[in-house]
Amino acid sequence: MGRLQGKITLVTGAARGIGEGIVRAFAREGATIWITDIDEEGGRALAEELGPPHRFARLDVAVEEDWAVVDRLVAAEGRLDVLVNNAGITGFEDGPAPHDPENVSLDEWHRVHRVNLDGTFLGCRAAIRAMRPQGTGSIINMSSRSGLVGIPGAAAYASSKAAIRNHSKSVALWCAGHGTKIRCNSVHPAAILTKMWDDLLGNGPDREQRMAAMVKDAPLKRFGTVEEVAELVVFLASDEAPYITGSEFDIDGGLLAGTAASPGD
Repeated sequence: MGRLQGKITLVTGAARGIGEGIVRAFAREGATIWITDIDEEGGRALAEELGPPHRFARLDVAVEEDWAVVDRLVAAEGRLDVLVNNAGITGFEDGPAPHDPENVSLDEWHRVHRVNLDGTFLGCRAAIRAMRPQGTGSIINMSSRSGLVGIPGAAAYASSKAAIRNHSKSVALWCAGHGTKIRCNSVHPAAILTKMWDDLLGNGPDREQRMAAMVKDAPLKRFGTVEEVAELVVFLASDEAPYITGSEFDIDGGLLAGTAASPGD
């Protein structure tokens, strides 16, 4: 049996990238997945590829009313066991724009926080309410390496991811304090090789050189993979992690550990 056999799960931002990788790993491990995204075409295609019992539901995580999807899930499946709050934006989706502390607009600041932070808050609230009747569950919030250090060129993104880190701990303490076994943890990826990097890396003969330059500060000297992030999320979602809550997990090739040193140093 799979590590998530019989678990009813919902993943946000699931149509591509890390979210898609988590969905595929969950499906392999036996979970039933509600694949949610604003990308209806991509989400439906993924659900159709995986087939029943998985399904797609449109969800804009920043819209409070859209979180009624959790009520529909519970009505259809009987329970919610795992929520992965993965959906997020950087602020640069529509092209270059100032996101530094001096020049970012208030509208842009709010837009990034609405999706990343408000979306995570709404997801956690909905999941706690859905999981409370059975008293168990796992909430996994996707933060970032950027939530642990300052990012001057992406201040709103870094701020929102730092807040997700802290809110995850508040959720964990709230649930434990109310005598439940609902767990909440945060995951902090650094440079994970997804399609969003393609515009920067290109497909020319210098692609490998560009890749090496972008990860030169990471001790392991490479990008992480979607599959590596997904495996960590599977562990946190599974019954293998019953004593882990309020914790944060870096997946960054050693970047936050400090400067890489040679064996002779």
